Amino acid sequence: MANKLVLGDCHTHLDHYPPKEIPEILERAREVDVEFAVCAGTTIASTKECIQMSEQYDMLYAGVGIHPMHAEKIVDEATYEELKSLAENNPKVVCISEVGLDFLPESPDHEIQYQVFREHIRLARSLKLPIIFHSRESHPEIFQTLREEHAEEVGGIMHYFQADEATAREAIDCGFFISLARPLLRLPELQEVAKIIPMDNIVLETDAAPQPFKKYRHNWTEPRHVLPVA
Repeated sequence: MANKLVLGDCHTHLDHYPPKEIPEILERAREVDVEFAVCAGTTIASTKECIQMSEQYDMLYAGVGIHPMHAEKIVDEATYEELKSLAENNPKVVCISEVGLDFLPESPDHEIQYQVFREHIRLARSLKLPIIFHSRESHPEIFQTLREEHAEEVGGIMHYFQADEATAREAIDCGFFISLARPLLRLPELQEVAKIIPMDNIVLETDAAPQPFKKYRHNWTEPRHVLPVA
């Protein structure tokens, strides 16, 4: 019997939406057979909100993590223990997310980012949780860090993939899935790369978050938009 394919959204920021909108957002997702969504933490406060939402809604799960753009200070022992407690004491936490490296000019100090990322990998390994990582202008550094910290022991997902075939293969070699999102619908070069990636190495996401720059509210990305990507 063939394995059943499950439609889910492995990376969202639904905690950024007004709480009163969440029931309708999830109902719209269920209407197109989305079975689950993962809400990724970006700070400790955000992580707590994601966990709280996951406890309130059956189809939601949570990630624990500090986003590289919020890596303003190192993860000291107290912060590490708080992250660990959040992850191991909440059964709906399914990953360490959203973590990684971001080397845009306006990003936080790179050395602090490295330390924060390494501590999250250490946490993931200690709890045997997969890692969902963010990489912007930092692919070589990301893969070097993943290898040095033996992240292949837990694997995970390369979030919001928009790179080339070589990058996809390197991520897979490191034990990570490739996560495709709405850019797949508009970028022909990404479509060509996606054709080469084995289906067993692909997962889907929306990175859903409020998008007030869009003229109409119904165009804001939500978990239901994972269906066209599929």
